[in-house]
Amino acid sequence: MASQALQSFNHVIQDAVDLLAHFDAINSQPPPDSAEVLKRASLVMALAALETYIEDRISEAAGQVVGRGGSGGRIREFYLDSLQNDLKYFHTPTPDRVGRLFEKYLQINVFEGWVWNNYDQVRAKKHLNAIAKKRGDIAHRSLRPVGGQPSAHAVTREDLRKHIRFIQDLAAATDRHIEANL
Repeated sequence: MASQALQSFNHVIQDAVDLLAHFDAINSQPPPDSAEVLKRASLVMALAALETYIEDRISEAAGQVVGRGGSGGRIREFYLDSLQNDLKYFHTPTPDRVGRLFEKYLQINVFEGWVWNNYDQVRAKKHLNAIAKKRGDIAHRSLRPVGGQPSAHAVTREDLRKHIRFIQDLAAATDRHIEANL
């Protein structure tokens, strides 16, 4: 059964899908310069959805580990408070950050679950790092096209579609792996 975190993720990732659909709806030849913002925003939203999923999933799993009741005393409170503190600084879900969280709080090598279709651990980590870098460039440097100057778009429509699918598959693979190893 899918975790509550994955169910929420599936709802939230729809924003990225909807932005891509809006881009497609207004796309014409030549596309208006303002349409590019939808693709950039969609990528930012997709990675934000993954970030939220990781935070929610590890919190949900931590709750399962220590139990929902008040038993466990100071150690339980310290564990949960430490996790919440670490999540305040989590931000961009790079493989290194994701791996450290799951290892530290659950002693689970999350990368072992990052295997599906044509992806293995190495390729999945590399792809997530590339998406995180692209998101950082977009969010912090805009990469907005300059009028009258031809340049490659920061995010192509096809790449965006692939990135969203990858993020969805990564969340699902992570969820299966955590459930199987808790």
